[in-house]
Amino acid sequence: MAGTVPSNVELLRHTLATVAYRGGKAVRGASPEFAQFRIAPEARTPANILAHIGDLFAWALSMARGKQEWHDSQPLPWEQEVARFHSTLRAFDEYLASGQPLACSVQVLFQGPVADALTHIGQLNILRRAAGIPIRAENYAQAEVVAGRVGPDQAAPRREF
Repeated sequence: MAGTVPSNVELLRHTLATVAYRGGKAVRGASPEFAQFRIAPEARTPANILAHIGDLFAWALSMARGKQEWHDSQPLPWEQEVARFHSTLRAFDEYLASGQPLACSVQVLFQGPVADALTHIGQLNILRRAAGIPIRAENYAQAEVVAGRVGPDQAAPRREF
């Protein structure tokens, strides 16, 4: 409801839904060939970036549970990596929605893994344009983003340009 102040956890869950919406748009329609696109010899490929994003949300969940674990995953085939992106988001979101206590603050979860993931989604968008398969710009303030909607089935864009 407009005018109400959400709890920190509600705001973080909305942020995860935003990550799913924007990240889903960044990977939707990208071919397996895009996964291996390299803009420079030492640059990460989109597959490497997406694997890292999955690792970030697995790490976020481990932080929330109080058992910080980091895994540096090798990329899966593109469609599997896209599915992993959504499944790691879903697992983290479900934990937040469960009401179980958080072992660290919402602020730490946001400033670490969540903010890093948003940066990497921007990189995927830039790589799409560099690879010649750009996504359409959008007024994201008008997008239908709903806490808990973190899977691949996102609302259609309301205002692309």
